[in-house]
This record gives sequence, C-alpha cells and structure tokens, in this order.
Amino acid sequence: MIGRKLSLVVVALAAASAGCQPAAQEAGPLSDADAAAIQGVIDALIEADLAGDWDAVAALFADDAVFMMPDRPALEGKAAWRAMVDEMQPTIHAVTVDVAEIEGRGDLAYVRGTYSETLSFGENEPFDLEGKFVWIMKRQSDGSWLVTVGISNSNQPASDTDS
Repeated sequence: MIGRKLSLVVVALAAASAGCQPAAQEAGPLSDADAAAIQGVIDALIEADLAGDWDAVAALFADDAVFMMPDRPALEGKAAWRAMVDEMQPTIHAVTVDVAEIEGRGDLAYVRGTYSETLSFGENEPFDLEGKFVWIMKRQSDGSWLVTVGISNSNQPASDTDS
C-alpha cells in the first residue's frame, strides 16, 4: 500500500516547467533555454514538495493533467491529484530527482529520470523509496510549460501484502 501511495506522491515531484517561447513558434527542437527552464521548475517543485506547499506544486500541472501510477486508475485533473494529496497527508523529508533526459519539439517536451525520497503519510514512520518517471509537458499560450501527463512507478516489487 505504501509503495502505491508513494507512486501517487512521486508524480507530484515530477512536475512541470516555465518556458520562455510563445506557442506559435516553428516546431523545432527544444531549445537550451527551454530545457534549462524545465530543469529550473523541477528544482522549484522539489523545494515546494519539501515545504509541503501543495498549492505551488499543483500550479505546475495543467488543469486537465493525467497522472498514471501503478495498480490504480489514472487520476484525471489536478483537482483529483490535490484531493489525493489532501487525503494521504504526505510529508516529504528528502528527495532527489535525477533527470536523464529532457527532449522535445515545438510545444511538447518530455522529461525522463529517476527519483529517491524519504517520506511519510500522516503519523506513520518515514520510509525510503526509489523509482523512475516520465513527464510530458506542453507549452501554454503564455509561454509557460505545464505537466500534462505524469507517469511514475517505484523500483520496489509489488507483494501480496502490499494492498
């Protein structure tokens, strides 16, 4: 159960970005400035996660973002993500996100990487978790980047007692 709950929270870690180019640009490769902006927002997201500032985290998701975690239906919309966070009451004690790849073309980008974190839910003891993620981001009409799809899963195998 904790592994599944963690996967829900990891999507939050895995977030979005603020870009600098308008949506009407020619569909060329992702610029170095956009990649740097995406990395900068990932860093800001980690800071918000550690502070438990879930409003700041949610602001990095498109309103209709989809979050896909293992062993459960997709969460559709950032309101659904926020309801899950409010129910689970996560505390992120430490987190590291290692970005392996930031790529894109035109108004679409993706980030692929790994994470490790120490977290707890409610009054439960903290535990460590590692996993991997892919985020798909879309440039908005104002030039900012938001997460539109977040996919994550832990490296821990599922068990019959994990329910």
